[in-house]
Amino acid sequence: MPDRVSLVTGSTSGIGEAIVRKLAAGGDRVVINSSTSVDAGQAMVTDLGADRAHYVQGDISDESAAKRIVGETIERFGRLDVLVNNAGTTVRIPHSDFEAASPEVFRRLYDVNVVGTWAVTVAAMPHLEASGDGCIVNVTSLAGVRPTGSSIPYAVSKAALNHLTLLLANTVAPTVRVNAVAPGLVDTPWTAEWTDLHEAIKVAAPMGRSAVPDDVAQVVQSLIDSRYVTGQVWVVDGGLSLR
Repeated sequence: MPDRVSLVTGSTSGIGEAIVRKLAAGGDRVVINSSTSVDAGQAMVTDLGADRAHYVQGDISDESAAKRIVGETIERFGRLDVLVNNAGTTVRIPHSDFEAASPEVFRRLYDVNVVGTWAVTVAAMPHLEASGDGCIVNVTSLAGVRPTGSSIPYAVSKAALNHLTLLLANTVAPTVRVNAVAPGLVDTPWTAEWTDLHEAIKVAAPMGRSAVPDDVAQVVQSLIDSRYVTGQVWVVDGGLSLR
């Protein structure tokens, strides 16, 4: 859609950046967001073109910032058709280390992964409803589907986001479609030092490797373009779930 406007939170590197670049290559006007990586965001705008891309700094766990991110999107481009809730955070804690997975860790991860996603979604919903073809894609995790992941608090937050996807899809249809993509381990700057996990995936996953960001971006693009699909959580794990 030539005039389509897509907002991708947490999108200056890794999966989010790959999603932005794929949508922009398809003709979307894109809004890039990060909580801290301002220089990277501005560099992406320069690369994609200031007439087609816009950067907004903001931490989605701050409700006022979540509203401002959506507000600046509307101010800049006049509409919002697609919201990709990609911003998230984690901490690597062995599942057996109950003390390290403290209530403080749970709250910090929930504030971004669940509450922040909700705040952006609520702010965006009137504009998505007005679009005529509104669409939300939540980037969750295989850890929200199976008992795995970088930590128990992270996995629980992603399971909550998967269920939020179903609840929203059931509530806002047919005006807005809501789906999720749930990647397994993805080779990003965030996981660059998790060499033990990447090596384990090479052995365990039928596809013989970790995902790369574009693997996820391809599925996000498919969910955006599939106008009769809603309420789905699409696992992208190289077949790891089979084993």
